[in-house]
Amino acid sequence: MKKTILAYGSVLGLLVLLFKWFEYRFIVSDISLEIYISIIAIACAALGIWMGLKFTKPQPALVIQNADFVKNDQKIEDLGLSTREIEVLELLAEGLSNQEIAEKLFISKNTVKTHTSSLYTKLGAQRRTQAVQLAKQWHIIA
Repeated sequence: MKKTILAYGSVLGLLVLLFKWFEYRFIVSDISLEIYISIIAIACAALGIWMGLKFTKPQPALVIQNADFVKNDQKIEDLGLSTREIEVLELLAEGLSNQEIAEKLFISKNTVKTHTSSLYTKLGAQRRTQAVQLAKQWHIIA
């Protein structure tokens, strides 16, 4: 980061020297000092906008794939979990609210509540975090 700042500072310093050299060599007094200041301000603004866009660009999310994860189909069958309940459980694990889960699965909020209630009963959990913890422990979700 320090190298980048020093590089840009050096480039801007060289631009100022270049403008001064042009002022003394070629354009002695035709252009006023305000024009040079405006040119430098425009160059700095453009550089600032470019740097702002470059350094504030959202970084792609790091996706960690668990290649070793194998669903425990026997436990799913023993608990009697439906495919939809597992989908709801996976979205609960992501931390989504009932409304967000409903929107993502194209179901009503009340249906999500029914599925979560059914999950709590089948898993023997009393709250979301406990249900997610048990599901991960039993290899129902990754």
